[in-house]
Amino acid sequence: MTIAAVRTHRLSAPLHTPFVTALRRTTTVDTLVVEVIDSDGRSGFGEAPQVWKVTGASVAGAEACVRDMLAPAVAGRDADDLVARCAEVRTAVTGNESAKAALDVALHDLAARRLGVPLVRLLGGTTLRVPTDVTLAAGDAVELAAAAKQRRAEGFDVLKLKVGTDAATDLDRVRAVRAAVGPGMRIRLDANQGWTPREAVRVIRGIVDAGLDVELVEQPVSRWDLDGLAWVSDRVEVPILADESVFGVRDLVEVIRRRAADMVNVKLAKCGGLHTARTLLDLARAHDMGTIVGSMMESAVGIGAAASLVAAYRTTAVSDLDAAWWLAWSPVRGGVRYDGATVVLPDAPGLGITSVTEAKVQARS
Repeated sequence: MTIAAVRTHRLSAPLHTPFVTALRRTTTVDTLVVEVIDSDGRSGFGEAPQVWKVTGASVAGAEACVRDMLAPAVAGRDADDLVARCAEVRTAVTGNESAKAALDVALHDLAARRLGVPLVRLLGGTTLRVPTDVTLAAGDAVELAAAAKQRRAEGFDVLKLKVGTDAATDLDRVRAVRAAVGPGMRIRLDANQGWTPREAVRVIRGIVDAGLDVELVEQPVSRWDLDGLAWVSDRVEVPILADESVFGVRDLVEVIRRRAADMVNVKLAKCGGLHTARTLLDLARAHDMGTIVGSMMESAVGIGAAASLVAAYRTTAVSDLDAAWWLAWSPVRGGVRYDGATVVLPDAPGLGITSVTEAKVQARS
């Protein structure tokens, strides 16, 4: 069977709560869903979220990349030759990892649908339930404490606290959240590149001295400052998780070579899809690095793919798969759902997506 068409769908949906980090503030998920259709009429879906401040990807840019470069690379070719099709996507264009990830995932989804199995089974796993943390958007100490209590009441047991907006008051934020939830919940921090190396060491040491029991600190310094990242890692006891510093395999090799971080956050929209993500997880494991799989602000399409990857490959710590939980309503029918702190994968072929609701423009072939 051949790939008969590649279509794109622009989606936009509101969040129930503003999502605020040291890098950006957003109240919507704006994303591009790519649909690959075979000659039997089956569809596979993938997603390229718009994240200007992290990946540089936009909906318009991803759509142009898919339309002009990626779709022609696979159109008319054998839909069952998954390895070859994904290789063609990877080499069709430089950069544009979010667009590549969308088509890569859509090809995997289609392959699983053609076999009649969930995507997780295609990847080699069996479980349909994957734990996730939940993010506390950046805010003042009072707001964060209230949000932490609410998340605990909703069944979450791992909190990802956004810091990095003001190093002078970040310790107070962590102290307020710990006081609000008590000792039973895990708390991890994400500075989103918001600190200098010296600020990072000062804040992290203050947290340790205060006995606030933080699980890890994600991307404390600028993505480009690997020397600074290594300097921080060498001076604190809390594990340091590299996120924005690692997009692809070469980035991770350099982090490993410099011993710049203890862990890595693998995201499909950063690395270009499931094929490269699996390579990153294997490479990290081979070098005794901790791992999580993360997400951008994206829909059930991207979260379903990321959760399927975790279900098949596992990670050393609870992954960060709460993005679709933030949606006030979903533009995607079918796919994953949330059961407290668990992402539940559908026991259906592929990602289990049945349709998407476009918000801005009509589907384009």
